[in-house]
Amino acid sequence: MSVSLSVMTFNLLEDQPEDSPNSWEKRKDLCISVITSYSPMILCTQQGVKSQLDYLQQCLQGYEQFGISRKGAEDTSDQHCTIFYDKDKVELLEGGTFWLSESPSVPGSMSWGSTVPCTATWATFQLKGVEPPGFSFQIVNTTMDEFSPRARRRGALLTWQHIASLPPSLPVVYCGGFNTQKESTTGRFLLGRSREHGVVGDMRDAWPNARVRKNVSLIRTYHGFKGTKQGPLEFLKLVFRALCLCWDRQTQDLHVDWILFRGRSLIPVSFEGSKGYQIGR
Repeated sequence: MSVSLSVMTFNLLEDQPEDSPNSWEKRKDLCISVITSYSPMILCTQQGVKSQLDYLQQCLQGYEQFGISRKGAEDTSDQHCTIFYDKDKVELLEGGTFWLSESPSVPGSMSWGSTVPCTATWATFQLKGVEPPGFSFQIVNTTMDEFSPRARRRGALLTWQHIASLPPSLPVVYCGGFNTQKESTTGRFLLGRSREHGVVGDMRDAWPNARVRKNVSLIRTYHGFKGTKQGPLEFLKLVFRALCLCWDRQTQDLHVDWILFRGRSLIPVSFEGSKGYQIGR
């Protein structure tokens, strides 16, 4: 049986002041246009507040959403890690949220020098309308701390332990805003190149493994709404860092927003980096 999954990760970056050129009011329609142009089966958003998520829900006909605020289910003012899904294509079987802290079940908890609460939202889906029925997969959507490398490493370890506890036959897509590059200690751990507290991750990166990659010149996913592409200086920096770190050529990027996966049944066919400098961070 061959099935197709389409997953998009999108950092909404909470609403900016009204007089900002990057305010939500000025970019929300373009945001919807980009999403609907791809019509992903799964849309993972990060750093969205309720007003933004409500607007997406209003405009994205046929989608439902799953996720809560990083301060807990009762809060409506703070950022969310939300998973939107096409309800005509998949059925939500179960889901939950845990906090990237020493108390993962405590809403708003922080540890390891983190500056804000960070979460991972997970949801298990089953495809509809396929034969034979029963193909399931899990999505894990996260935002990691922006400033503390230790918090990112330990958050990655906690999330990997969640993924490793799942049945090996269940495909997993792990994506979101990692706020670090793949050759950092966090990235190397998740990709099985280093240890964290004696544990080695076992994820694969969809970007270098995709059969087709588009917008390869867009080496940054965090660009301050500028959408900058690789220039001579960035290229020289990458060459220097490649020589120092012995990178594989395909991993030479500055992406801080990733799509990782686990499962031999998953084969990335196409991957496109967004040029949406007016819509996302």
